[in-house]
Amino acid sequence: MLEGIPRRKRRLLITAAFAAAFILVASVVVIGATRPDATYRPGEAIEGLTADLARSLPEDYPRVTFTDVTTEAGIDFTHFHGSRTAQLPEDYGSGVAWGDYDNDGWQDLFVVNDVGPVTMTSEEIAASPARSVLYHNNQDGTFTDVTAQSGIDFHGSGMGAAWGDYDNDGQLDLFVSAWGHNAFYRNNGDGTFTNITTEAGLDAGDGFWTAIAWGDFNRDGFLDLYVTAYVYYEYREATGAATLQYETEVPTAINPSSFQPARNLLYRNNADGTFSEVALEAGVRDTLGRSLAATWTDFDLDGWPDLYVANDVSDNTLYHNLGNGTFEEISRASLVADYRGAMGLALADWDHDLDMDMFVTHWIAQENALYSSLRTQLIKLNPQRSDVIRFMDEADRYGLGQIALSSIAFGTAFLDYDNDSRPDLYVVNGSTFQQDEDPRLLIGMRDQLFWNRSSDAGFYDVSLVSGEYFAREHVGRGGAVADYDNDGDMDVFVVNNGGPAILLRNDGNTGNNWIELQLEGTASNRLAIGAHLRLVTDSIVQIGELGTQGSYLSQHSVVQHFGLGPHSIVDTIEIRWPSGTGQIVTHVPANRLLRIIEQGGDR
Repeated sequence: MLEGIPRRKRRLLITAAFAAAFILVASVVVIGATRPDATYRPGEAIEGLTADLARSLPEDYPRVTFTDVTTEAGIDFTHFHGSRTAQLPEDYGSGVAWGDYDNDGWQDLFVVNDVGPVTMTSEEIAASPARSVLYHNNQDGTFTDVTAQSGIDFHGSGMGAAWGDYDNDGQLDLFVSAWGHNAFYRNNGDGTFTNITTEAGLDAGDGFWTAIAWGDFNRDGFLDLYVTAYVYYEYREATGAATLQYETEVPTAINPSSFQPARNLLYRNNADGTFSEVALEAGVRDTLGRSLAATWTDFDLDGWPDLYVANDVSDNTLYHNLGNGTFEEISRASLVADYRGAMGLALADWDHDLDMDMFVTHWIAQENALYSSLRTQLIKLNPQRSDVIRFMDEADRYGLGQIALSSIAFGTAFLDYDNDSRPDLYVVNGSTFQQDEDPRLLIGMRDQLFWNRSSDAGFYDVSLVSGEYFAREHVGRGGAVADYDNDGDMDVFVVNNGGPAILLRNDGNTGNNWIELQLEGTASNRLAIGAHLRLVTDSIVQIGELGTQGSYLSQHSVVQHFGLGPHSIVDTIEIRWPSGTGQIVTHVPANRLLRIIEQGGDR
């Protein structure tokens, strides 16, 4: 019955029934490892607590350098103004969104900012230089700040941002989440934007709003919007009571467990320029979760996008789309209800077994999670169960678990940075602990780059051999990837809390080939978000879903990138559009951006 299934997956299938018990035992091990006589300092290894699994870097690792080109690219962005006052909203922002808002074929950039401390007066807020910025891509490796002329006037405690074409006019519109009021800007098609938050029905009032996820959950051809909330925050004196975490005093004002979780929002697109909030009737309010990231992904390939929500100090939640406007919560049955400090999300078929896997970033001493989907293997056991959604956390097995014990991770992305056809992984790290010598500052950490060597060997940390930036410590938060210079490899943008934003250019030159796909829906939503892609190149089969990655408060480019290794021809590209129709393109030369329009639609 198990014949033909790889040994590593066979073992997982046999033990899947005991997964819940395993997670409980693992939690006890971590708690037990925190000995009373061991003083933990973030970033330091303690034997028995943060000892890494030995994974020597193989000699065949890719010689790729990520170069900090922020200054030469014309980007001058510093997050936050003034001194933090140890309040929760100050420490959790902000994010970034890549998107070609003027349709010139080059990825532009919107970077979210926070005006400053929560105690600022209205006059101080108005005078703050910390403004969110729209950067126009000049097509020569540089960017120009066009915020003033664009009409995007967001000036507040910004959290996240995401582009989406809500009215299918071919122009990217922008949603910004915030501690305070969210904002929605309609693209006028001439380089300017108009704030239509209220008239579009998207003003939810004051809140601690965080993640933004566009997706057509009811498949009517118009993008809907899921917006998460963190907690019901209220100001508390930072000098008051504190909890002791790893020998560090943490004021209740920056401890999320001190606040009640807030409900999330699902905005259904009414296809007339307005939205209706339907989270309650759809069953996706997630009132028990302190939500920081979310993604729409069709995990069971039934044609309907499901919803996964990553929650901090509360269970993560997986909602299965029933296809009738409502969802069924299946988190525990799918083995992803994980009660840890979840921050960011990334999705890809990392092991090439033709189902979508998830990576979830976590707080310190909790390890990050690599949820490998068991769908393909379980269907082999029972072909009648094509609707199965089941995962197993394989982070330790494949080099992503214990190595993260001393980190606090936020933004993240799967990206094939060396174009060898295997999704690699970028992780943005930054502490939530204050510095002992100066509590106004948070502790910096180094970002991590993991190379995917194979589905058997897993991931290797190549950070310190991949560029000078990885030796620096920052308080990282949002991060997103795009091929901003159109040279066929993926670049990275990082927002550092209370510090500079950084543009990292991929200077790979590996000699491997690539292809990038830009889709246009006609019966589907215009951006084709949610389209399922399958590429066949010789013996290599890759899959992806357009616009579903997640990160933390951030949005990656919706242009889908695939590395092809040495192959110069893509034999077959299969597309299952969000509308449900299929389309096949064959014999496509490599090293190009291919634009594909959905056949059979009326737009």
